[in-house]
Amino acid sequence: MPAGAPTFSPYGLTHRVMLLLTVVGAILLVRFGRRHRGTPTAETFSRVFAIVQFVATLGFMAVWLVPPLFNLRQSLPLHLSDFLRLVAGYALWSRKPWAFALTYYWGLTLNPQALLTPTLHLDVAPVLDFASYWIQHLLVMWAAIYLTWGIGMHPSWRSYWFALAVTVGWAAAVLPINHALGTNYGYLNQKPGEASLLDVMGGWPWYLFVALAVTAGVWALITWPWTRSTRNGSGPS
Repeated sequence: MPAGAPTFSPYGLTHRVMLLLTVVGAILLVRFGRRHRGTPTAETFSRVFAIVQFVATLGFMAVWLVPPLFNLRQSLPLHLSDFLRLVAGYALWSRKPWAFALTYYWGLTLNPQALLTPTLHLDVAPVLDFASYWIQHLLVMWAAIYLTWGIGMHPSWRSYWFALAVTVGWAAAVLPINHALGTNYGYLNQKPGEASLLDVMGGWPWYLFVALAVTAGVWALITWPWTRSTRNGSGPS
């Protein structure tokens, strides 16, 4: 990192402020969603939210593809989070059950890891790096929470199996791309350099299978309460 470049310390003041912003924004969105659930106001707000999600996602995606910011190892939209952001926007716009399913499972389990254990380097374009990372992760987190506890969309076991299948399909598609390009999108070919939950899951490729098993278990746990309380939860269609 160049001398004098800004740094980001996990759980430092800036990180704590962003986590607080995440929580406050989520609370306000849930309160707003519940107050206006089933009304034209909720429909309008969801679509405006979707437009913001799409503009932020596609805007940052385009920026990182332009030299000199382009980096083969990071700029291609192959991370699961890249797909999540687009799907979250579509879920907000359409409220399609399949889009909500992916937003729910990916957004509430994989996205929080990026918020709690951020992998953030400020050595290229510090302000842009910071804005890109936090704006995109915050919007997805808020979208998943708003759709679930704000406007009342729920997962089902059909949603569960659908999300698992899509996740495995994404990994199967990206693994050979990583191998061909020498990249590590999704950390499928190597663990991240920073501390993460993958550190306790063994070496490659075993940590992939352990991660899948853990993910399947966690997703089952966050599906069960909804299917227990209501037997007609949303499923992909």
